[in-house]
Amino acid sequence: MSPLFRRKPDDLVADATSSVTQEDSVASRPRAYTPSKKELGVATPKRVPQGRRIQDPAPSNRKEAYKQLRDRQRAERAEANEGMRNGDERYLLARDRGPERSLVRDIVDSRRTVGSWFIGGAVVVLIGSSVPNPTVQYASTAIWAVMALAVVIDSVFIALRIKKLVKERFPQTTQRVGGLQFYGVMRGLTFRRMRIPKPKVDLGATI
Repeated sequence: MSPLFRRKPDDLVADATSSVTQEDSVASRPRAYTPSKKELGVATPKRVPQGRRIQDPAPSNRKEAYKQLRDRQRAERAEANEGMRNGDERYLLARDRGPERSLVRDIVDSRRTVGSWFIGGAVVVLIGSSVPNPTVQYASTAIWAVMALAVVIDSVFIALRIKKLVKERFPQTTQRVGGLQFYGVMRGLTFRRMRIPKPKVDLGATI
């Protein structure tokens, strides 16, 4: 016997009523109606709960609060120093900020400067001048004069190159060219490894 005839008459009536009700419901919906995910049998994905930020526990006394403050300040100083060394604008001093200053640093860092050896040479000259020997003292004075002249000449070349490139790349700049030149010359007097921010370009790089 067919399964249809095995079912009870009440079940057939219920199925027919349900079918009619669904058809009427569909017919009564507007054309722009969008069925919900529940009606389509699609389960709504649950949102994954985000973990709470772990904060330092509240201090129980003044000593612990002071310790937490010192640790936080130490971490902030370390972050600021690292950002300054890497040239992050958020941590740079006012004298180092701006694209013009960044260009000046690259100009100086891309070349060898006589001034970077000036301090070391000055120490040698100072030691030589203190030796009680006229020949050594005369040689020290001559070396000092040659070094000073070389630093002046090198600084002039640095200043001219800074002026040229700044005018080419930043024709509308509001910064004084003389201030940028002085900034570059003073950076050229510092050892390369001691420069802050640290050099971003290699020696001989094209700027």
